[in-house]
Amino acid sequence: MKQRILLLSILSVMVLASCQSKNEPEKIDRHSVVTRSNVLVEGFDSLASLSVGNGEFAFTTDLTGLQTFYSDYENGVPLGTQSNWGWHTNPNTEGYDRSETLKYFEVEGRQVPYRHQLKDDPRAEAACNYFRENPHRLHLGMIGLVLTNSEGETARLEDIKQATHHLDMWTGKISSSFEFDGQPVNVEVYCHQDQDQISARIESPLIAEGKLAVQWKFPFGVAENTHEGYDFDSPEKHQSVLEEVTSNQVLINRTLDNDQYEVAIAWKGSGSVTKAGEHQFVLQPGSKEVLEFNCLFAPEVGEMTLADFESTKTNNEQAWLNYWENGGIVDFTECTDPRAQELERRTILSQYLIKIQSTGSLPPAETGLTYNSWYGKYHLEMHWWHIAHFPQWNRAHLIEKQLDYYNDLYEQARQTAQDQGYQGVRWQKMLGPDGENSPSSVGSYLVWQQPHIIWFAEQMYQADPTEETLNKYKDLVFATAAFMGDFPVWNEEKQQYDLAPPLIPAQEHWSRETTTNPPFELPYWYWGLTTARKWQDRLQLEPDGQWEDVRLKLAAPDQADGVYLGIEGATESYTDMELMEDHPVVLGAYGILPAWDKLDPEVMRNTMHRIAERWDWPSTWGWDYPMAAMSAVRLGEPELALEFLLKDVQKNTYLRNGHNYQSERLRIYLPGNGGLLTTIGMMCAGYEGCETENPGFPKDGKWKVKWEDIKPVF
Repeated sequence: MKQRILLLSILSVMVLASCQSKNEPEKIDRHSVVTRSNVLVEGFDSLASLSVGNGEFAFTTDLTGLQTFYSDYENGVPLGTQSNWGWHTNPNTEGYDRSETLKYFEVEGRQVPYRHQLKDDPRAEAACNYFRENPHRLHLGMIGLVLTNSEGETARLEDIKQATHHLDMWTGKISSSFEFDGQPVNVEVYCHQDQDQISARIESPLIAEGKLAVQWKFPFGVAENTHEGYDFDSPEKHQSVLEEVTSNQVLINRTLDNDQYEVAIAWKGSGSVTKAGEHQFVLQPGSKEVLEFNCLFAPEVGEMTLADFESTKTNNEQAWLNYWENGGIVDFTECTDPRAQELERRTILSQYLIKIQSTGSLPPAETGLTYNSWYGKYHLEMHWWHIAHFPQWNRAHLIEKQLDYYNDLYEQARQTAQDQGYQGVRWQKMLGPDGENSPSSVGSYLVWQQPHIIWFAEQMYQADPTEETLNKYKDLVFATAAFMGDFPVWNEEKQQYDLAPPLIPAQEHWSRETTTNPPFELPYWYWGLTTARKWQDRLQLEPDGQWEDVRLKLAAPDQADGVYLGIEGATESYTDMELMEDHPVVLGAYGILPAWDKLDPEVMRNTMHRIAERWDWPSTWGWDYPMAAMSAVRLGEPELALEFLLKDVQKNTYLRNGHNYQSERLRIYLPGNGGLLTTIGMMCAGYEGCETENPGFPKDGKWKVKWEDIKPVF
């Protein structure tokens, strides 16, 4: 009898455990998932530099763990020290005015001004160049080792032996180990998560021998489109003043024209900082074999306190644990498809890179805080690709500061709309912290950035559906919708509203003078106005009649031969190879965006397959592959989604450090990383109305994908 009772008890426990396992899936071992994608670089690889950062500030290191051999990385992923507050502006000695950059187009009987890259007048061209180039993001200073061998010679890259360079994403630590002159050197580096500071610990017998020191070099700014951001050949153009604060801390005051910032350096134990050149300072430590130093960058240090190395280490361990343990995670452990491991690597590394580069108070630049592209300025049409995944992966709080920044841009955006004769706000395209739109023969005519802030606001509401959220973002939503309701042109003949010239769509090669009704912008316009209407309903406001009229009478995307065209009337969209370059953004109309009753899914399916077969894929960009994959997910073709997402083309390369490589000019491209995360989220959690489990993965038994804390997209 006792044996029977015992057997029944065991069976009951087994049944209960079985029921619990069905109702409560086994939790993902997040530490294992993250750390198996940690980066280990053995030897020198100029494309495999590693970064630490906090979203506002990032510090990129070479194989020594600091920035010792920065010139050797210039043609790879450069060694940046950049922030959201660190910019330089060349003096406007010629007195250029932004009005000198304007080009006018006639729209419905009025002259509409656009900031254009004028080239038909020397002064106008110079004015346009000045406002494009300024302000430009500044490299704040290079920090590297000074290594001296037994012969008194300074180390060269080839003198570094047995080097390993390691990134631990779970704790935010970079560590490097190498040999120099027969002696070991070990370096650990962290970036403080609450202030723009790095802390380093160096251990080596070379310290006690006086053969290892740390050097700071400060550059002038560089007004070039794509550049590392530093100029060490113009010492006469800027000032670096050393000030001793205590026996273990100094302050360096930096002045570049009208721009200033400060650098505080503190160290543990004996040692001193001396000026070794016009903008060069060396920390020579005492006689111990361990050196710990901390370096804080700030517009003004003031009463700020430098954290010591142990405090910075603890700060990182706590902050990164919180990041990884809260929010979305995807585990490909049990997948047997050979592509799964690479997909997981890209996913985890992208989560790390986007966190350190793109969670600050300004929209990110395409190359983040690593080096300058487009002068280090950011592009609002790209903002979606950088941050849309954060609320989807249950990390909406990480983008609040960037959304607040739209309030800072509001007045200039309102003025642009007013100057052009429109209601509401017309959001900028390419800009810096001054909020001013840069002159451009392309960017000034884009409109697909307009609905982004409505998308973000709706995401924030879904994350926190309260009246407080509605009141926080309502002015931005409604002012954006006011422009969107006023911009389209009424077509009396067709009884519809057109998106009409001057206009350049997201596939930018189309002419501004002849582009009408691009196929992505139309449904995005509809989605934005529809969502603004929802916000009016939630706030118990009367619907705006003009918005409603435009929303319901927008033109449908043009089609011919069973496929959607690149723009209205472009019947050669898939026969002329020159028209199949750049972004195949028609797929975003039913990929990024949900269904619209004016879009036929089967016509979109035909379009998707036509693009898959014929498109000039080498001309595409890093976010195009995720975008195409999202369209395949919505159309129920998961195998094609994987083929798009992992397409074997140069601009879909993901380097050892996780960065999305584009070309020799653009060696990293964060919109690719952000787009990847949005797409992976959709492949797992689906989209509103989707009832398929893991809709982005084939049901062939090879894709047992586990995930947590990811929401469906719209």
